[in-house]
Amino acid sequence: MFTRKPNRSAEKPKPVEASAAELAKKLESPAPPAPAPAKFPASLKGSSKLTPSIIGEDLTVEGNVISKGEVQVEGEIKGDIHCASLVIGDKAFIEGGVVADDVIVRGRIVGSIRAQRVTLQSSSHVEGDIFHQSLAIEQGTYFEGKSRRSEDPLADAKSSAKVKSELGISGNSLSDSASGDKPFKSQRAGE
Repeated sequence: MFTRKPNRSAEKPKPVEASAAELAKKLESPAPPAPAPAKFPASLKGSSKLTPSIIGEDLTVEGNVISKGEVQVEGEIKGDIHCASLVIGDKAFIEGGVVADDVIVRGRIVGSIRAQRVTLQSSSHVEGDIFHQSLAIEQGTYFEGKSRRSEDPLADAKSSAKVKSELGISGNSLSDSASGDKPFKSQRAGE
């Protein structure tokens, strides 16, 4: 079956000719108003998710990390971490205490964990005590330490930090004070 090519020369649109006066009128007219910003219901205003802070594989942090949002660690931290949510990646290493609402561990941590919800995945290696309200441990996890359930493990962390500061005990690791395994020196004034 053979078909014919359509004759396109007859179908070409004719150019629109506008007078100079019409063009000038279009240029002088004000631009349409910009659309108003979207208004969100009051129930959604405080619930926007912040972008997680990521500590990459090539990054080593020596000192404490404090965040109001989520922290994802793929590198190494030598210090305490205080945040709302913490994800410790497969190749990550943390040497210090952790205080957060939610903690997911895939990597290695040496220090205490204080959180409402703790999940130790099969690739995790934890050496330290865990103070929690809810704890999930997958098969294959390495865990050496004590697991203590608490109705409010975050309040316990605040009270132990307050006692530590009142006693004048220095140190930047929550794992030292929380486990009670390491001795500390107390100095009195004048000694």
